[in-house]
Amino acid sequence: MNSTRLLFTPLAAAILLAGTAQAYELIREDTTYSVEDETFAGYFAPADGDSRGTVLIIHDWDGLDDYERLRADMLAEHGFDAFALDLFGQGNRPEALEDKQAATNRLYEDRERMRQLILAGLEEARAQGASEETVVIGYCFGGAAALEFARWGEAEDIQGYASFHGGLDTPEGQQYASDTPPILIAHGGADSMISMQDVAQLANELEAAEVTYEIGVYSGAPHAFSVFGSDAYHERADHRSWDAFMVFLDDFLAEGVR
Repeated sequence: MNSTRLLFTPLAAAILLAGTAQAYELIREDTTYSVEDETFAGYFAPADGDSRGTVLIIHDWDGLDDYERLRADMLAEHGFDAFALDLFGQGNRPEALEDKQAATNRLYEDRERMRQLILAGLEEARAQGASEETVVIGYCFGGAAALEFARWGEAEDIQGYASFHGGLDTPEGQQYASDTPPILIAHGGADSMISMQDVAQLANELEAAEVTYEIGVYSGAPHAFSVFGSDAYHERADHRSWDAFMVFLDDFLAEGVR
């Protein structure tokens, strides 16, 4: 395993200096794909050079935007194919609070649809040429969706899951299987939406299921601590959680596909 500490690239550093992800000029265009006659718009960033594996990115409750696109480009710079999928449908990028709640509630109330849309994104990534071996990650709502996909456990060639400041609750009737791939949780110690009790409960569940997991708790970091340019952005927590994720990829993805 490469033990070198992986920091943000010059590309990402420029974004932070600009104070907003929107200052970044995107390298690629969205790609559209269909799921049962509905059109969705994802973003594929192929690896710079030989691929070390694929990272599938699930967006927050405002839908796929430049934040996820930027993360995909950052991962491509590190040698990973990255695909940011779309769970809401092309053009559905809610801005009002009630619209965000409606979009996410639709999927929380129809988890089969959530799982199938994640699977469709995975299939589109591979159709675009992404490597088969994959880690699934998500931010906020996307983190909860990534864990939903982990509990489902039906997708092939998944090497791990990661949730950044995501929901951690396990719905009644669900559980983690003992063969669930490794899970990384990045949580803000000052998160007022997801409590430390929720973190402890998830740890207990994963221990009981004998699932390999790692939980990073970052002091002073609020909910959504990794979102560039937002009031919640916490630089130290963002950098440290990103470094932890790079090590996670080295441990459970990159070593298997080099």
